[in-house]
Amino acid sequence: MGAILVAMPRHEDSGRISDIIKRSGIGDEIFICDTGSEVLRRIEDMDISLVLCTRRLKDMGYEELYGYMPPGMYMLMLSKDVRTDLFSSNIIVLQMPFKTADLISSIRMLVPEGYRRSPRRSTARSAGDKETIDKAKLLLMERNNMTEPEAYRYLQKNSMDMSRTLSETAQMILSLGG
Repeated sequence: MGAILVAMPRHEDSGRISDIIKRSGIGDEIFICDTGSEVLRRIEDMDISLVLCTRRLKDMGYEELYGYMPPGMYMLMLSKDVRTDLFSSNIIVLQMPFKTADLISSIRMLVPEGYRRSPRRSTARSAGDKETIDKAKLLLMERNNMTEPEAYRYLQKNSMDMSRTLSETAQMILSLGG
């Protein structure tokens, strides 16, 4: 089973949710993120089973984050608003305030034992790939006046649109950029 990402703008809230999940014995690994760009980096670098988040992170809302996530991945969103017309079929909403048992059962429903995502080419990046991605981000930041998260999202979105790895997309941007 892959890792669970807990993404909330306040680190203390993420820590509490993470502790609940750890005590329940559900997740192999639980990681805390406070920005959408950090969530997307973790998804690219690791095998992730579930993203648990709130409606808004520090740098983006749940809709934008979900748009950048791989197809078929589930998001468990903690929200006070549960209008179903606002959400996708892969976004499950748990209304706040919630009972601990409801949180645990929702996670167990979305990440059953033995869950496996489609196989990836590689779960770890080589140092050369990371360097290529960093160079492409710097090029995008300099030439297009992007922030680091914007450059990363641009790379990730284009790599998903072209069905290429992030490092292949970064290499293509570097070759086109000069």
